[in-house]
Amino acid sequence: MTVPPLIGVSTYLESGARWGVWELEAVLLPAGYPRLVQRAGGLACLLPPDAPGRAAAAVARLDGLVIAGGPDVDPARYGAERSPRTGPPAPERDAWELALIEAALAAGVPLLGICRGMQLLNVALGGTLVQHLDGHAEVVGVFGGHPVKPVPGTLYGGIVPEEVMVPTYHHQAVDRLGAGLVPSAHAADGTVEAVELPADRGWALGVQWHPEMGEDPRVMRALITAAS
Repeated sequence: MTVPPLIGVSTYLESGARWGVWELEAVLLPAGYPRLVQRAGGLACLLPPDAPGRAAAAVARLDGLVIAGGPDVDPARYGAERSPRTGPPAPERDAWELALIEAALAAGVPLLGICRGMQLLNVALGGTLVQHLDGHAEVVGVFGGHPVKPVPGTLYGGIVPEEVMVPTYHHQAVDRLGAGLVPSAHAADGTVEAVELPADRGWALGVQWHPEMGEDPRVMRALITAAS
């Protein structure tokens, strides 16, 4: 029997979460992420924030890695002053996820960044971010949607060759591309919606939207195939 690939997914560390009679510090993740991994044929493994020096050991046990969405990346990570519209920092998560990305790239472990995960991939490779843009998160706490057009000839363009509507919720985006990254999808307003590394640098893709909130499993299935 073929063993499904083990896909690690990074998680939140929250100061207080409530379930039953408890309200405690908690590691958590929206269920859409592991469900999408499972639906695409993988085994989901949740990765709570840890010491960055342990990232390589964690990645060595995985077949693939997903860096999940979440809070804004600290602008200090890309040498920028904080905008008044940038959210509070999550230093433990920034440090851990950047170390995971670096370890995955070094080891050739297939990597998918989702929303914040795409932005962190860009920052890890020396890129910068737009700290606020309008129109991609219209109602607080509610996912919106808009069309995304692939760039022909790219990894993403091969996975999803047609323009599609995607679930979105973000107010930041890629500004200067990180070293080696190629834009592989755009929104109608020109916002970079997907980035990737060339094939000779391994399987690494970032998408600005939230596939875990939609019905299209193709991006995650592509990760699972690369990790198998």
